[in-house]
Amino acid sequence: EPFVADEYIERLAWRTPGGGSRGGEAFDPKRLLEEFVNHIQELQVMDERIQRKVEKLEQQCQKEAKEFAKKVQELQKSNQVAFQHFQELDEHISYVATKVCHLGDQLEGVNTPRQRAVEAQKLMKYFNEFLDGELKSDVFTNSEKIKEAADIIQKLHLIAQELPFDRFSEVKSKIASKYHDLECQLIQEFTGAQRRGEIYRMREVAAVLLHFKGYSHCVDVYIKQCQEGAFLRNDVFEDAAILCQRVNKQVGEVFSNPETVLAKLIQNIFEVKLQSYVKDQLEEHRKSDAEQYLKNLYDLYTRTTNLSSKLMEFNLGTDKQTFLSKLIKSIFISYLENYIEVEIGYLKSRSAMILQRYYDSKNHQKRSIGTGGIQDLKERIRQRTNLPLGPSIDTHGETFLSQEVVVNLLQETKQAFERCHRLSDPSDLPKNAFRIFSMLVDFLCTEHIDYALETGLAGIPSSDSKNANLYFLDVVHQANTIFHLFDKQFNDHLMPLISSSPKLSECLQKKKDIIEQMEVKLDMGIDRTLNCMIGQMKHILAAEQKKTDFKPEDENNVLIQYTNACVKVCGYVRKQVEKIRNSMDGKNVDTVLMELGVRFHRLIYEHLQQYSYSCMGGMLAICDVAEYRKCAKDFKIALVLQLFDTLHALCNLLVVAPDNLKQVCSGEQLANLDKNILHSFVQLRVDYRSARLARHFS
Repeated sequence: EPFVADEYIERLAWRTPGGGSRGGEAFDPKRLLEEFVNHIQELQVMDERIQRKVEKLEQQCQKEAKEFAKKVQELQKSNQVAFQHFQELDEHISYVATKVCHLGDQLEGVNTPRQRAVEAQKLMKYFNEFLDGELKSDVFTNSEKIKEAADIIQKLHLIAQELPFDRFSEVKSKIASKYHDLECQLIQEFTGAQRRGEIYRMREVAAVLLHFKGYSHCVDVYIKQCQEGAFLRNDVFEDAAILCQRVNKQVGEVFSNPETVLAKLIQNIFEVKLQSYVKDQLEEHRKSDAEQYLKNLYDLYTRTTNLSSKLMEFNLGTDKQTFLSKLIKSIFISYLENYIEVEIGYLKSRSAMILQRYYDSKNHQKRSIGTGGIQDLKERIRQRTNLPLGPSIDTHGETFLSQEVVVNLLQETKQAFERCHRLSDPSDLPKNAFRIFSMLVDFLCTEHIDYALETGLAGIPSSDSKNANLYFLDVVHQANTIFHLFDKQFNDHLMPLISSSPKLSECLQKKKDIIEQMEVKLDMGIDRTLNCMIGQMKHILAAEQKKTDFKPEDENNVLIQYTNACVKVCGYVRKQVEKIRNSMDGKNVDTVLMELGVRFHRLIYEHLQQYSYSCMGGMLAICDVAEYRKCAKDFKIALVLQLFDTLHALCNLLVVAPDNLKQVCSGEQLANLDKNILHSFVQLRVDYRSARLARHFS
């Protein structure tokens, strides 16, 4: 611990008797002073003793430092001497090495020509044996020395090619024959080693054959034997992937150029196995079954490209992407050239069959909508006048729209888009996708939806028909659902194929045109349906409303809360409102309900003005309008409710006391109405002719 003087003094005083630090003892300053003096003397003695010891240690340290410095100097001198000796030894070694290298060069200069001469002598000896026609050397007769024989015959073969044919034709043919025999033996040896799985021997033989012309044949044999027993399952693509994976591990241990051998194996698999398999699968259905042909083409092309992706992991040389693409193209080019024509032809026949099967199930003979000048003229007249042109058709409640048909058409088109994406050339993809989309528009939108709209329009009865069944809203509901499905497929499957091409604007415009064309017909059908609804209400009112309802013979004996006509009209309206809500969505519901509400109000307004009202009849009219207003609340349209609130206020004019007419007319709901409207309602009162009432209102 660090030394603290105050604590040291305190401990010294505490140990001294009479120091005053212990409780109960009298303080004795003399004894404490005496103790301090004695302790100081002890400390001085101790200091002197320690100082002497320090001086002694310093002297000893200085002495040892001098000795160490002297020893270091001696070591430095020894190191310098050793370094000089090392330099001398290094120079001597360099001198000797130079002499040895020079001597080695001289020996090599002498030995190399000698070795060449010896080798030339051996070759001349072997050449003489071919000249004599008898091969006696052990290297040619001993089958175990086939490697040395191959090296010799390969060199003799090169020499023989330089010799003139007229003088050495016989020996050249013998050497060539032996060259060929050895080449065959080596290939047989390689084949046997491969069958036995002797990788080391295969590598040896392949290295020897590398300098022979038959090296490529050796590679062919290797590739052929690799495939023996490799394609036994039904999945040729999986077999090919497994085979290439296995060969990839082995080929580097056998050949000096493994990437070339593996590429040649893959090329052989594609051009022989896969091409044959693809041809068998496609040619069977090419002319007889377009659907199966397209499914097989898509499946085979997909599996081939997947196999190609797996093979990209291997080392096949510099541009393996181009190499594999060319192999795929060589297999499928004859099928892909006319793919889109087959696709469009199949889609057309399949779509027509789906529609025809549906109409046949309904026992419906599809009628011709017609085109040309007369039809166009009818269409323009109908759009401007909203008049039904031609006889009304009774559809018996059939909308001639089927979600099953739509789903089938969209499913066929979806598959066509998927095939188009996979099988089309990138430059032709937008164009081909547009053709498929055009087929969808023709069959789904024109042949099915548009035909159903035309039939639905023709089935809408005239507005003065009694008990008319209104099925056009069912057509609207189903068409709306189909439009959502059509739009979803457009966004999910067509847009990714054309999003970055000029065909995008063309497709969007085509879609916009067909939707606008159908919206016009939907609007027209809804408008005529609303007219029919109002016509039905008119029939109900005409049949059920009696003049005596609002001018009863016995004013004091009226037991009903509202008229029978009101009950039936409100019941009918509520059903139609519910049907409209179920048939449409979004803002379309509010738009159609507002139009129906306005027409409903106009009908009731005009209907009420056909009668004269007694006091009790006016009260009954107010009750009817209150019920109509309650019915109008179901519309959930502010404008419609406001119109019926105003009509209810107008009906109050039928019962209010003559003295209060002006006050009622100036009320909040009637103040802004034209005075003629107010006057027309007051005129409906039975007592209007009385001078008093006329005077008050004027």
